[in-house]
Parts: sequence; C-alpha cells; structure tokens
Amino acid sequence: MKSIPLHWQILTAIVAAFIAGTLTTPETTLLGVSTMSIFDFIGTLFLNGLKMIIVPLVLSSIIVGVAGMGSGENIGRMGAKTLIFYMVSSLLAILVGLAVVNVIAPGIIDGEPAGDRLALVPAEQVAAEIQRAEGRGTGDIVEVFLRMVPPNIVQAAADGQMLGLIFFGLLFGYFMTKVQGRHQQVLLDFWQAVFETMMAVTMFIMRFAPIGVFGLVAETITNTGFEAIQIMFWFFITVVVALALHTFVTLALILKYVGRVNPLKHYRAMAPALLTAFSTASSSGTLPLTMECVEKNAGVSNRTTSFTLPLGATINMDGTALYECVAVIFIAQAYGGDLSFATQFTVVLIALLTSIGVAGIPAASLVAIMVIMSVLELPLELVGLLMVTDRLLDMMRTAVNVFSDSCCAVVVAKSEGEENVLKGSVTPQPVAAQRTSTVS
Repeated sequence: MKSIPLHWQILTAIVAAFIAGTLTTPETTLLGVSTMSIFDFIGTLFLNGLKMIIVPLVLSSIIVGVAGMGSGENIGRMGAKTLIFYMVSSLLAILVGLAVVNVIAPGIIDGEPAGDRLALVPAEQVAAEIQRAEGRGTGDIVEVFLRMVPPNIVQAAADGQMLGLIFFGLLFGYFMTKVQGRHQQVLLDFWQAVFETMMAVTMFIMRFAPIGVFGLVAETITNTGFEAIQIMFWFFITVVVALALHTFVTLALILKYVGRVNPLKHYRAMAPALLTAFSTASSSGTLPLTMECVEKNAGVSNRTTSFTLPLGATINMDGTALYECVAVIFIAQAYGGDLSFATQFTVVLIALLTSIGVAGIPAASLVAIMVIMSVLELPLELVGLLMVTDRLLDMMRTAVNVFSDSCCAVVVAKSEGEENVLKGSVTPQPVAAQRTSTVS
C-alpha cells in the first residue's frame, strides 16, 4: 500500500464504502456484530486520532510560524506589505465563502435542514449543541475577544478552548523573538522539535485515513442510501463557486487596481504552477515551480519572490480559509443552526487565524475545521461528512492558495517600483520544467 499515493487510497476507500453501505442495512450483522457498530468504531477511532493531535499541533505550528517571521524590526517594509496583503486576501476569501454559503444554503434541502438525511449524528444531539452558538446579538462579539484571553491556558487547552490557545501561541511566538542570547535559540529549537514531531504523528495518523474514511462514509450510506450524495453535491458546488469568485473576481480586481497589471497576463504566466498545484494538492511542494513562474514568466525579481512566496506557502491559504468557513456554516445549516452575526463573525475570525497557524501541515483543512467547530461547540464527528468530496476540493483550493501567493509577489514588486512585472508577451514555462515536489 505504501507505493500507492494516499489520495488514491482514500478514493478507493470511498468507492468501497459506497459498495459496503449499499449492501448493508442498519440491521445487518457480521459474525454476530452489527456492521453499523463496526463502521462506527472504525470512523470514531480515526476521528479520535485527529482530535488527539489538535492542541499540540496547532500550538507548536503557530509558535514556530510566528517566530520564523523574525522580530518586528527585522520584517521591514516589504515584510509589512506582504503580511498586510496575505491578511487582507485571506479575509476577503473568507467573506466571499461566507456570502456564497449563505446565498446557496447547501445545508438546506427543500426548505428543511438536511441533517436527518445525513444521519452521521442524531439531529437532536446536534441541535442541542447549536443552541449554544446561535441567537446571539452583535454585542456578544465582546465575548469572542474575552475568550481570546483565558485566565488559565492549561485549562483552556484541556477544555479545547482553541481561541485562547491560538492567541497565546501568537503572543508566545512573537515575544520569543524578543528573548536575548542563547535562550531564544533554545526555545526555538524546542518548539521546532515539537512541531516536527507532531508533523510525524499527523502523517502516521493520516496513513489510516483510508480506513477511517471507509468507516465514516459506509456508516452514512448505510443510514441514508444515496440521498447524502445530493446534499454533498450542493456543498461541492458552493465551494467551487466561492473559489472561482475569489480567484477570477477578487484577486483579479486586486491585480488590476492595486497592482496595476493585466490579470489575464498573470493567469497565463502562472498556468504551469497552477496545474501542478492542482495535480499535487501541495502548495509547499509546488513552491519551486511557483517561484520559477513568478520570476521568469511574470518578471518579478528574485529579491521579492524569495521573500514573499516561501512566506506565503507557510501562512497564506486563501482557498483553505474559504473552505473552512463554507464547511462549518454548511454543517450548522444542515442541523438547523440559524447562525447569528456574532457566531459568523467568530467563524471568520477563527478561519483567518487558523489559516495562518496550521496552513503548512498535512490535512490542514481538517484540523482547522475541527478547531472552528470546537470553538462553536459543534460535534466533531460531523467532519467525517466532508471527506467524501475533500480530495477534489483540496486540489482546487491548493491552486487558489498558490495563485494568491503569486498575486502578492506581483503586487509587492509593483509597489517596490519594479518595472519588468508582466511587461510584454508572456511565454509560460512548460510544466515539465518543474522540480520534484512532494504532497503535503
């Protein structure tokens, strides 16, 4: 199995789950044991593994990421421009996703919440959880900021209060750069070691993803038949529409009116990198080709690309942030959550922070979605529903991530006075010119 790419293993598991779910009913038994309980055990074990790594993985990744930027004095003018672009573009992506998911409402079928048809978790149980997150007014936004500063960070981690944990990680990472002498390096080495260890643990757990996905999907199909496919189809369409709007409208307008370049030329210049990002679903693995396209095809200097693009591959994930927002709102819709402005503001805020903190890790979107759902007190078991369409959407949002990074490089280069950016005709480098990449 090690020779088969993980995404093919997961796709095979989904097909097998559809077959198994079709051939069984909730009453079917195997050697005296209910097949539903078998599917539930497999899926729950996988989800528990993902839950187990959330706190140390998110905390270490945020601390290492923030500390890696250097102190405020070292970031400089170009760094400030880059960070502002990444924050604004991610925020705009989340807002686009929020608008589209509220307009299309994929979690509502025939005027009714689709949760009962999905049958992953009893609708009554989810409705009770959602009651805690809904019905709040705009004044309750104050509560969001209060939860960002927990009185006991250890208790916050134990209780899964991710908002406070993320804020603590941001503070710790920033002020770690202020520590003088060897102590700073000791701290950095420690958290880097924790992060790399958690990456290894995450990769180990993800090796069992095909088995976990099989259990989650088979349980759903056994309960609902193919009715779940209709619901997930509308979720899929919602994400695709939102990604397209952000790529071809939001980022195009930024290129035209902020960068003052022709967006069509930039789309053409980045075609090889976008195709590679789509096929590998890895923005970090595509980074060498992204830098090559931005430098050779778009005419951006190496000075700019060598700073903006590696940083973007680490902290800027427009497509992932957009997907997180749509996924969480979709799940809340499916289980009857009339989400208030304050709650949706919370989703936007956490999606923005997690897109920075967990962008570079394997299965980043799953971890980030579970973080947001923990903050909203939604059952984490519902994440299993998203695995059916996750692979193809992962390929699409990775291409959006890469394109956003390249837009930043162009905009920053123009603001720095570079004259050769997207001048004249663009001859894209062939995809064959790419360097070896690995899927993350």
